[in-house]
Amino acid sequence: MSFIHDDFMLHSEAARKLYHAYAEKMPIIDYHCHLSPKMIAENAKFRNITELFLGGDHYKWRVMRSNGVDEAYITGDKPDYEKFLKFAETLPYCIGNPMYHWTHLELKRYFGIDKLLCPETADEIWNTCNELLLREDFRARALIEKSNVKVVCTTDDPLDDLSYHRAIAASDFAVKVYPAFRPDKAVEIGKETFLPYVEQTGAKTYEALWTFLCSRLDFFAENGCRVSDHALDGVPFATGDASAVFEKRLRGEAITKTEEEIYKTDLLRKFAGEYARRGWVMQLHIGALRNNNTPMYQKLGPDTGFDSINDLSIAEPLSRLLDSIECESGLPKTILYTLNPKDNYVLGTMLGNFQRGPVKGKIQFGSGWWFNDQRDGMTEQMKALANLGLLSRFVGMLTDSRSFVSYPRHEYFRRILCELIGGWVEKGEYPADFNLLGEMIEGICYTNAKEYFGF
Repeated sequence: MSFIHDDFMLHSEAARKLYHAYAEKMPIIDYHCHLSPKMIAENAKFRNITELFLGGDHYKWRVMRSNGVDEAYITGDKPDYEKFLKFAETLPYCIGNPMYHWTHLELKRYFGIDKLLCPETADEIWNTCNELLLREDFRARALIEKSNVKVVCTTDDPLDDLSYHRAIAASDFAVKVYPAFRPDKAVEIGKETFLPYVEQTGAKTYEALWTFLCSRLDFFAENGCRVSDHALDGVPFATGDASAVFEKRLRGEAITKTEEEIYKTDLLRKFAGEYARRGWVMQLHIGALRNNNTPMYQKLGPDTGFDSINDLSIAEPLSRLLDSIECESGLPKTILYTLNPKDNYVLGTMLGNFQRGPVKGKIQFGSGWWFNDQRDGMTEQMKALANLGLLSRFVGMLTDSRSFVSYPRHEYFRRILCELIGGWVEKGEYPADFNLLGEMIEGICYTNAKEYFGF
């Protein structure tokens, strides 16, 4: 039988009360994810559990590779059944890895399966899940609704025509699905994707590119967007003539690292001004080291499980970037994420430099992200925020996922949250005022995000 019981991860009476009386019942606002709008619009049906569990999930791919599984059973052309068996062979070895908890939460919450996934149970679980996936209430939309989700924000390029978002909005789907503006390809002037991308926009000058991007901001706003997202592997800050850098790059000439930062700084500042004017939230995801394995990048492309944590210094450039935005246009609501936990206290203290009423927690320390969305990572992020700011104003968890069954990660987060706060209460470090504590828990799980994003 599964070890996922009602009080899983809850080791004190206070933690159990906070979870069951307050956290467990709260809806979900998934304000940053990578779900496919096309699959939501078309209410995708999954051919089997391999497509649902393993399709595009590089978290699962990485543990399979670490277990010596050949790539043919991961992203290759082996039959789906054999891929599932290879994952079932790997999972028992995931002790201490959140994958073990996530997978069994997914099996229990969506399929009612209490058995542990391993080679001995794989056939039975394969058959049970696939039989259920034939039903209409296991299609993409139903899986989202079963998870008590109220809002989903996808991740979308400025060039996207948002046709699927419009189709969803015109349908009877009860969950709101909004686009999120992710202009990385326009910002990353040093990457090989930049010139082909600019060509798609038709812009011949920096001013023309900015005019085009503003028109896309308008278009996204018309379709419900109120949040942006930027992947900053390092934090740029340099001043100079961004237009000259753009023109040099357009001529096919090499640009220096400083010139790259001049362009990126200028464009980020322009975007931030527009977000502030529109009342949008700006998200900055900082600290990934991407596409480390060149042969696999050439074979599979990005976002396939070959990224890791960067260790660049970010404090000074981040301070200067945020300060320059505050001086020029005023910072929008901003969420700062770090992939490197060494920077938890950097971000935790950076927030306080730019907080400003009347918004509660205007500058947020984003939830434990990617390699940090496990128990230790999330606990340390919340402890840093509590030590240095206001954990009670935190906008909480997001899935950052491509999977339609990743919502139990919210449950996982909520159990960790209640265990942390419940532990403080049990130790006598905070009063057992469950009216106030319950309000805090409900805020972190749902209502803070609802208020912060204006959903």
